[in-house]
This record gives sequence, C-alpha cells and structure tokens, in this order.
Amino acid sequence: MKLVSFEFQNRSSYGVVVDHAVKDLESMKSQLGQDLQQVLQNGNLTKIEQLDLSNMPEIALDEIRYLPVIASPNKTLCIGINYATHVKETGRDMPVYPMIFTRFADTQVAHEQAIIRPTISHKLDFEGELAVVIGKTARHVAAKDALDYVAGYSCYNDGSVRDWQKHTIQFVPGKNFPSTGGFGPFLVTTSDIPDPQKLHLTTRLNGEVMQDTDTDDMIFSVEKLIEYCSTFTELAPGDVIVSGTTGGVGAFRQPPVWMKPGDVVEVEISGIGILRNTIVDEEQK
Repeated sequence: MKLVSFEFQNRSSYGVVVDHAVKDLESMKSQLGQDLQQVLQNGNLTKIEQLDLSNMPEIALDEIRYLPVIASPNKTLCIGINYATHVKETGRDMPVYPMIFTRFADTQVAHEQAIIRPTISHKLDFEGELAVVIGKTARHVAAKDALDYVAGYSCYNDGSVRDWQKHTIQFVPGKNFPSTGGFGPFLVTTSDIPDPQKLHLTTRLNGEVMQDTDTDDMIFSVEKLIEYCSTFTELAPGDVIVSGTTGGVGAFRQPPVWMKPGDVVEVEISGIGILRNTIVDEEQK
C-alpha cells in the first residue's frame, strides 16, 4: 500500500495512492487519525489496508500539493557513513557503531517543494537515502524482530551544508538549515517492501546520475539500526530513521558539485517512487 500526505483546496489530508490518483481519507479522520503520524500512533494502519476504497473521493496526483510524509516527527535520527561506497570515498575507517545525528522537523520539505540554499553558504550537497518510518513503539528490539516495528519506507534527500557540517565533529549544524531535507513522495508499507536491503537507490542532478547503488551496501542494515536506536531511546510511531547515503556525493567529486538555484534533484528508490525538488536561493523563497 502506498500512502501520501497532501494539501488540496486549502485543507490537509492523506490517502491511498491508486494509479495516478489518491483516495482521499478526509472523511475517515475521526476514526483513523488527523494525519499519518496519528494514524500510526492509533495503530490504524491495518484498518486502512482493510478499507473498501471504491466509494472514497478520488483526486488526481497532479492536483495536490504534497506534504512531507510525516510532517513533524518526534524524532528524526539520521545515520552517517553507512554505505561501504561512501566510507571509501570519504577515506574514513569502517565504523564500529552507527554514526547518528538528528534533524529538526522544520528542515523538511515535501516532493515538488523547493530545497533552499542558505545565504551563508553555497556548499549545499545532495544525499539520497532510504527513510524508515516506525509503526509502533520500539524499545530494546532485537534485530531479528526489528522489521515488525516498521510502518513503511520513503525517499529522503538529506541536503547538507558541507562547510557548516565540518565546523566540528558534530554534524548537526550542517544538517539543520531550514527547508534542506526532502521527504517523500509516498509512504510505502512493508507489505509491498518485505526486505529493505533489496532496493535500488539512484540520485540524479539535472538528469545526470550522481549516486547509484543497492541498499545491501549498507554497513548497518535497517534491522541493525532499529536494534541500536531502540536500545538508547524509545522509538515511537511516526519516528523516522534516515538510513544513510551511498558514494557519489558532491563534496567528494573533483571538482566538487554543489546544488545551485534552478537545479533539479531527484532521489529514486525502487518500489517507492521519485522524490523531486528544485533548488532556490534563500532570498527567493
């Protein structure tokens, strides 16, 4: 099942994607939840899967304004240096534990919304990633059981302001400029993606392939990430783990490639879809 969060005619809603349209679940909010995060918190994802959608209002996808899949996650945990190809290009040693930093909700933008290059820096880089959305409370979860706690998956562009990222060994400043992280377009449930390590991820900048890999190149699998994260914190429904990027980022190219106003960046993951964002300057927003 493929779900989408969106705005239509000045109201926010969510629904099930069928072909090139969305079955709007506005009328079901009182039973399911006011947004997808609340749907997960209420444990109602299965109820959506069991709905008869035939009589639900249908809206063409090209008529909606996309919203981030989860607009305001309580936690967004991002994983650094988690693909072998990315470790190689950075010259780092292979990590023993996951490298984790956080993102704030106001850094997120949806599919077809603008990623904003800040005035303070022009070193804005792309990072195509698989986002993992937690479906139920997870604490001290063993890796073998971890996928039972996943609601579904989405695409993420962990836009990075590289010089601010490198001010110290902590990544947080460079990862939290407003409107730099793309999230969407859809939440694809685990019934359609039983194994997140068997996906293909491609990032394109203005149509040129910059990153291209399979998710089995992850050093710490989705299962291992959930095991690790749920040990030091309680993961709640709607929390997001952004699982890391592969090799090919702009910072390690010769010469470096930075995203600039007018550029179009796409993150495509097999079975999920294409997340597309245009770059604008902060003054243009």
